[in-house]
Amino acid sequence: MGFALSAMQLTSPAFGQGERIPKRNSREGEDLSPALSWNGVPEGTRSLALVCHDPDAPLVTGQGTYGFVHWVLYGIPATAAGVPEGVRDYLAGTNDFGETGYGGPMPPEGHGVHNYFFWVLALDKEPELEPGLTMWELLARVEPHLIGMNRLVGTYERT
Repeated sequence: MGFALSAMQLTSPAFGQGERIPKRNSREGEDLSPALSWNGVPEGTRSLALVCHDPDAPLVTGQGTYGFVHWVLYGIPATAAGVPEGVRDYLAGTNDFGETGYGGPMPPEGHGVHNYFFWVLALDKEPELEPGLTMWELLARVEPHLIGMNRLVGTYERT
């Protein structure tokens, strides 16, 4: 399938599409991952993954990656319909803070509003993945097994 949007829907009780992510879910607050839920998971889904990426961060690496990765979570069973706020289950990848798990929004002061893309990925198998993968490593490994995906975009600006 490649990386193309599908009929899946991703929502959060914390914020809607294009709305501000609560301070509670930022590094200025409690730094808790927001609760997320999804529906429309494609038939044949065996596992799911979540990532959060800020493409507005003015960072480009020598490896050709861009933006700032805030969250990588995978190994989520296909039967899950979402994750609670502050989820600690499943396999955590490495974010661009150099930590595993969620690291909430915190763009540089005076940098304006950033967009945070929360992605849900549906996979047709349960790939053997070790903890600590970066978003880019995860995407490279799961791309052949991707059968559905969609996003929820939240915003955040430093106060």
